Amino acid sequence: MNIDDCYQLGYIIKPHGLKGELQLLLDVDSPEDYQNLESVFVRQGQQLVPFFIEYINVRSEKAIVAFDEIQDFEQAKTLKGAELYLPLSALPEPSGDQFYLHEIDSFQVISQSGQSVGCIKNVIESGPQLILVVEDVGGVEILLPYTESLLIKLDREAKEMHINIADGLIDVYTNPENED
Repeated sequence: MNIDDCYQLGYIIKPHGLKGELQLLLDVDSPEDYQNLESVFVRQGQQLVPFFIEYINVRSEKAIVAFDEIQDFEQAKTLKGAELYLPLSALPEPSGDQFYLHEIDSFQVISQSGQSVGCIKNVIESGPQLILVVEDVGGVEILLPYTESLLIKLDREAKEMHINIADGLIDVYTNPENED
């Protein structure tokens, strides 16, 4: 499995007990959705190695798991800090205007006036807001702050994201002669 085809589910905090159980941190919006996992990929070096789950007990954002392959404390402690991954196909379907960051890559950004601003090339996570890195038709990179309240409409079929953009923000990038 290629890491680019996966998302990070969380990581292994530490061994739990002497029988090879592990404590996990599930860094996802709804950890309870993962109560019935059958397997995960554990990152070991640059490889993702499949581990089959004997049982998992999810409590809030943490979980206790027993892997079929891990039989004792010594084996368990070798996995401390390892990242956990699942295939992108295992992501729950977002509802309404919710989206995953990887999903909006290459979406067209449309302003509140209906004007196409450009294509999303990257998304930067910056504290409480996202920064959309948008490239216009002339190749100019435009950085647009984004919060949920700015979203007008997300059209998955058309691959468009309609958002409210502050007046004059795009001009800062597209009209450099206006600089002082």
